[in-house]
Amino acid sequence: MILVHHLNNSRSQRVLWLLEELKLDYDIKHYERDKTTMFAPPELKKIHPLGKSPVIEDGGLVIAETGAIIEYIVETHGGGRLTPARGSLEFLRYRYWLHFAEGSAMPPLLLKLFFVRIKEAKMPFFAKPIAKSIADRALSSFIEPNLKAQLDYLEGELGKSEWFAGPEFSAADVMMSFPLEASAQRAGLTAKTYPKLAAFLEKIHARPAYKRALERGGPYAFA
Repeated sequence: MILVHHLNNSRSQRVLWLLEELKLDYDIKHYERDKTTMFAPPELKKIHPLGKSPVIEDGGLVIAETGAIIEYIVETHGGGRLTPARGSLEFLRYRYWLHFAEGSAMPPLLLKLFFVRIKEAKMPFFAKPIAKSIADRALSSFIEPNLKAQLDYLEGELGKSEWFAGPEFSAADVMMSFPLEASAQRAGLTAKTYPKLAAFLEKIHARPAYKRALERGGPYAFA
């Protein structure tokens, strides 16, 4: 039985969704973020030294990192489901998007969150204008242009096929869900600006397995 160490409002929601898509049996151990810092609780360090989520346990194995977890679940328990045929063009795209989600898509979103928080942070009044100026410059000259270029690229890629890896839904779409949900909150992804990406989010949110994962995982602000 797979045990998911699930943190509220986190990437681990994707793991629950994948398990529901594959109709696998699993248990959840719930963790709540610190309401002040929004960090994961220290209890998670008992499971993995970095104390982050998602982490799963399966047959004595402890596996961290969303992409590694999703690859492990699909390869070990998927029975060929949610993965294109190896050697196909679709499989190459599938593997690319599995890595793109965290390797390329998330860093500028995290940078935007960080610099926006700098602007809003409490600090001595004389430091506020300096911090705001630095944050505004980083956002306008580097972060926002990178986010726009990234979303333009993703919109174009979804113009090539219905799903990221090709005509069939795959675990790559599960991986790509979180950066796109975050983009809808932080990076101006709307039905007007990026209709194909917005339609993708509508489709995944309507999937029965996605809804079941929300029921089991609890509140998830990104949906």
